[in-house]
Amino acid sequence: MDSQIETLRKIINDSDNIVFFGGAGVSTESGIPDFRSTSGLYNQKYAYPPETILSHSFFMDNTSEFYRFYRDKMVYPDAEPNAAHIKLAELESQGRVKAVVTQNIDSLHRMAGSRCVYELHGSVHRNFCTECGAPHPVERILESEGIPRCGCGGVIKPDVVLYEEPLDQEVLEGAVLAIKNADVLIVGGTSLNVYPAAGLLQYYRGSKLVLINRSELSCERSASLVIRDSIGEVFSQI
Repeated sequence: MDSQIETLRKIINDSDNIVFFGGAGVSTESGIPDFRSTSGLYNQKYAYPPETILSHSFFMDNTSEFYRFYRDKMVYPDAEPNAAHIKLAELESQGRVKAVVTQNIDSLHRMAGSRCVYELHGSVHRNFCTECGAPHPVERILESEGIPRCGCGGVIKPDVVLYEEPLDQEVLEGAVLAIKNADVLIVGGTSLNVYPAAGLLQYYRGSKLVLINRSELSCERSASLVIRDSIGEVFSQI
């Protein structure tokens, strides 16, 4: 492991055009569960499967039940950035990391100080009225009961990408461009099983692909460096 960390240090020190692509594993050390782990949301019992509850049609047809699940399982207001979030923000301030592309909706990268963040699936910290478009903080969701409503009477919806909804085109294009132009692409804390987000790796044109994940990934043969460990543990040593 020491030699792998040293190799990663050298890759980072030799580049000023790094892009980080991360998934749920980046936030598990902040107390936010990984959906697809053995103890995650996708392995727990609910009246409906999480994929059903977190769909656009379910939100429209069963809004109250959607919010009962959403408040309980999707929002972690006390979560704080961990070593990975903090180190990436530090590397951005040094001019090494040019962008963070994340599948997470917790905004922990922004809280840590990263500025160029492409949140592919949105953020629980942004919410809007479906009628007048007025913005609402996450506290408005948490402090309300039943279906949260705007002052105009409209239903408030989280600015997160639900199943059956497309990714934001502007965010997607920004992420693709950043990955295309990167000299180094570090992929961490993701199984690369969630599409279309996982498909963004195909746009990387560089030769320094770094994979940091606890479990094996299918694209390891094309990587310059593979570290099988937690992303927070690895970045705490950089």
